[in-house]
Amino acid sequence: MRPRQKRRLAGAALVVLVVSGASALVLNAFSENLMYFYAPSDLAAGEAPDGRIIRLGGLVEQGSVQQAAKGVRVRFRVTDTAHSIPVVYDGLLPDLFREGQGVVTHGRLGSDGVFRAQRVLARHDENYMAPEVAEALESAGHRTPDSQRAY
Repeated sequence: MRPRQKRRLAGAALVVLVVSGASALVLNAFSENLMYFYAPSDLAAGEAPDGRIIRLGGLVEQGSVQQAAKGVRVRFRVTDTAHSIPVVYDGLLPDLFREGQGVVTHGRLGSDGVFRAQRVLARHDENYMAPEVAEALESAGHRTPDSQRAY
């Protein structure tokens, strides 16, 4: 092999190595930032990964909202009508948040079974329910009215 061919081969190997390394870093960062959706039944079955931020969605259980006398801590339960998960949130709730309405929360499930929400999202009008929430409710046997399905 001539010296010129050796340099070309070494250059090509270096390019492949750099592109492979960059791809690995991008894929690793992407996988760490994925946020999967889980219904209360999924969490009750132990399907959620430990220590990762996830999305929990369902309906706010009737009679479960408790606000602290001082501060902004709120406790409530999210249900898919088959199971319910207690949620603790420190912050201001959206204006449309209320019992019996669809909600999606972002946070972590604690080892004590309490979901610690970092963010709470409520549906934005009477004609919409997050697609994941509608699917979770339907899979739990709760019929979602057509007016609440996402299009």
